[in-house]
Amino acid sequence: MAGEAGLEIADLAVHYGPVRALRGIRVTVPRGAVVAVLGANGAGKTTLLRAVSGTLRFHRGGVTSGTVSFGGSRLNGSPATAVARGVVQVPEGRRVFARMTVAENLRAGALGVRDRAKAGEARDRVHALFPILAERAHQRAGLLSGGEQQMLSIGRALMANPSMLLLDEPTLGLAPKMAARIAATIREINAQGTSVLLVEQNAAMALGLASHAYVLEVGEVALSGPAAELAASDEVRRRYLGVGTPETDRPVGINAENAPPDDPPRPVRTLSRWTA
Repeated sequence: MAGEAGLEIADLAVHYGPVRALRGIRVTVPRGAVVAVLGANGAGKTTLLRAVSGTLRFHRGGVTSGTVSFGGSRLNGSPATAVARGVVQVPEGRRVFARMTVAENLRAGALGVRDRAKAGEARDRVHALFPILAERAHQRAGLLSGGEQQMLSIGRALMANPSMLLLDEPTLGLAPKMAARIAATIREINAQGTSVLLVEQNAAMALGLASHAYVLEVGEVALSGPAAELAASDEVRRRYLGVGTPETDRPVGINAENAPPDDPPRPVRTLSRWTA
């Protein structure tokens, strides 16, 4: 288990080659908390998770400045993997091993767990959270429904006994009933002691789960504050909850590539500067 400190991201900058994707990012996830990250498509949400999990290099990206620390230990620039430190990412799009069975997918998530007893306990936890995975243990993952594949993706991550989960769009493409079930499970996972950094386009759901939230715009933190206050903010309600504003007023998914490389960073807006 990590130390009492949670996740600390300080002055983080990320580039994909010459293209700046993130700049000056400061995000804190206290131990045991759920923190949400909102923003339009292309704002840098997935890039932020990749920077924490150490997977940027698989996408031809890299951290160019700043630090990512968890439990008081630095993650970026460390030879130890994020998974070994207790930080596990559930990627967008589920990405299960389609030709492997459900049981084999779960075992793959426990490859770094040397203690068989702990691996067994993790499997029992996953089966308690998602009983359908126990029922379909010998079924190929590719034959599961989209919601069941999302359960398997989360379950596979839990097999590593993480202290923190990085969830990237866990309800994307799911029917409302299944999305609600995934949300309830995220709340239960957190109640069991696992911290969560949640990227989610369903802003209402994310703000309902989180204690604190950040809004990214063109690779920078534009707004942050307690989740309940953001949910009540006129600006957030208009842009991300679709309340009281025509469709044309919502963000249109600005890509980092469209931002000039040397424009001055914008100040982070806090809730005190919005009317709720």
